[in-house]
Amino acid sequence: MRRRRTTIRDHHAESALFGRRVVVALVIVVSVFMILLANMYQLQVKQFETFQTRSNDNRIKVVPLAPNRGLIYDRNGKLLAENIPVLSLEVVPERVEDLTQTLTDLSNLLGLTQEQLDQFERNRKRERRFEQVILLDQMSEAQAARFAARQHEFPGVSIEARLVRYYPYGETLTHALGYVAKINQRDVQRLKEQGINANYAATRTIGKLGVEGYYEEQLHGTVGYQQIEVDIHGRQLRTLEIEPPIPGQDLVLEIDIELQLQAQKILGEQRGTIIVMDPEDGGILAMVSQPSYDPNWFAQGISVEQYRGLLNSRHSPLLNRATQGGYPPASTIKPQLAVVGLEEGTITRDSQVWDPGWFQIKGVNHKYRDWLSWGHGWVNVDTAIIESCDTFYYDLALKLGIDTISEHMYQYGFGELTGIDIGEESAAVMPSRGWKRARFNQPWYAGETVSIGIGQSYWTVTPMQLAVATAVMVNRGGRPVPRLLGAIQDAGIELPAVIEQKPPVQLRNPEHWDIALDGMEKVVSSIKGTAHKAFKGADYTSAGKTGTAQVRSIGQDEEYNAEEIAERYRDNAMYVGYAPAENPEVVIVITAENVIGGGGSVAAPMARELLDFYFAAKQPEETVAANAP
Repeated sequence: MRRRRTTIRDHHAESALFGRRVVVALVIVVSVFMILLANMYQLQVKQFETFQTRSNDNRIKVVPLAPNRGLIYDRNGKLLAENIPVLSLEVVPERVEDLTQTLTDLSNLLGLTQEQLDQFERNRKRERRFEQVILLDQMSEAQAARFAARQHEFPGVSIEARLVRYYPYGETLTHALGYVAKINQRDVQRLKEQGINANYAATRTIGKLGVEGYYEEQLHGTVGYQQIEVDIHGRQLRTLEIEPPIPGQDLVLEIDIELQLQAQKILGEQRGTIIVMDPEDGGILAMVSQPSYDPNWFAQGISVEQYRGLLNSRHSPLLNRATQGGYPPASTIKPQLAVVGLEEGTITRDSQVWDPGWFQIKGVNHKYRDWLSWGHGWVNVDTAIIESCDTFYYDLALKLGIDTISEHMYQYGFGELTGIDIGEESAAVMPSRGWKRARFNQPWYAGETVSIGIGQSYWTVTPMQLAVATAVMVNRGGRPVPRLLGAIQDAGIELPAVIEQKPPVQLRNPEHWDIALDGMEKVVSSIKGTAHKAFKGADYTSAGKTGTAQVRSIGQDEEYNAEEIAERYRDNAMYVGYAPAENPEVVIVITAENVIGGGGSVAAPMARELLDFYFAAKQPEETVAANAP
């Protein structure tokens, strides 16, 4: 009996234990179920938008759309830079069974170069297998026809159309317009630093030089996007939505392309530069730098051989001579020096200097020669400008001193950037005692000041600086900032460019402008003027100053013979001027490198020919205006 009672108690205990376990299990099940319900609520209600976005990110691909680049026109509405459609050959590697064999067959069919194949390989490594990779940037009509006839043999390879930059006038405007070229790693880094790299997501090229580079922000436009539904492998299924790109703004330049072409024709094969500028507002009507090169090489993909040829050319075609060329100004700066001498009281209108054909510093044996070996006799400031007497300016410079000259010449813009709206510009050199000490750790010598008087020694200028300095004379102190931009066109609205001026040159006696300008007019009108022969018979008035800059120093007893001296050591011929003489419309600057002859015999006739063209082209407009009711 006792054993039986123990068994019953155990049974009851086991039943109770089982009951408790069932309750615990039920509690656990209910708890887990509640947790699942809570998680489902959190996921499906609370975090619905988050996971829907993630789902869409996996399903929807956002593809950037490149904007059309803004166009560039001349002042008369002629197109200077446009976008033209081209055909490119592109490959989707995933769809090509044997890529190596396909490339070999395409090379035989289309005449691909090893450089093009290497570039394709580099591009392919940066893209996924199912995305298009460019094999040939621009196909010729013959290449496109040959491929089209056999396209069925090349699955995964197709012809695509796109727009590329094109410059219809080629090398004529390269140093003004600049060019666009493929975006490189330096460009990418710069865009990231500026925080605008997203705006270039679909863009292949960017403005590098000239107007194209300076006004890149305006010309580029705003990137657009299209939403594309893709499968789990990223393949496109359909387009869901498109946000079109905003085209770049169009630019209207001050350049007159007909005048530009004529200036290029006048220079011909001659190395040098021609600038035509409106002295009042700084608008650049023409800016030619020779030699030049075709910017379409860069815009459409320059070859290694072409680029190496430009870099290694002894004629330096990549150099913009108008804004980067450093030339001794020679006698072209004599009018400004005359104003400095008058302002400082070093000379007066009636001051005279005896010129026997040379000048000496007291106590020094060296003779500084005048260009006229027998001399000009008694010379005043008027005669010194008209006949370009060196001896007068040797004496004036020595009396003024280098620091006084530098202080005044900085006001005309020498030794600093003009501020023209392209990035390629040099400040050249306006020397002083401090400059030489910093540059060479040497003192300044009196003989160097003498040479400064005729625009030689360490003094160098850019032709653009000469244009500004001449405009200062014409404006009687007003100093314009040169500019290529005339206006920006945006959505049918034309926004004129901002006209800038730098601090003017202010004289204590404004009559000193008249003395120098009168001398410049007589350079052309007087029979003794150094440009009189070149402008004889012109049906308009003008004024100017010739210059002949030494490139190679000539010894004390050595005679200069341009026929025998090496071409690269010959003188530079220069001319600065303006027309008409009374109310100037244009300033003109001409530099011809290493020529036989000087400013009066080489550069001045070029100026005459270009000004003849300028005024002849204006006559029809003036006739129409005169006959208007």
